[in-house]
Amino acid sequence: MAQAAQAVGVLPVQVSFKGALQAVNAFAAVLWTAGVAALQELGRRLREAIGSHQVGDRPNRYEPRRRKRRAKPYPLLNEPRSQARARLAATGCG
Repeated sequence: MAQAAQAVGVLPVQVSFKGALQAVNAFAAVLWTAGVAALQELGRRLREAIGSHQVGDRPNRYEPRRRKRRAKPYPLLNEPRSQARARLAATGCG
């Protein structure tokens, strides 16, 4: 990716990782079947393809990495457990 960025004159952080992955997957079959003489040209074209997928300018684009609590099929316990137990024993329903 760094070589591709240098080839098109941008910073490596401006090249899309997902775009690079898609370009490599698209070239994979051709690279496997290519002869030795064609590999240099294919490598140059692959670097051009990777460099053409650039990330747009997204200012203030950051999100904290946190997990939210998993939703559970039961309501929250909003009273002391002893009171909830007594209410359940008396009425038989939650």
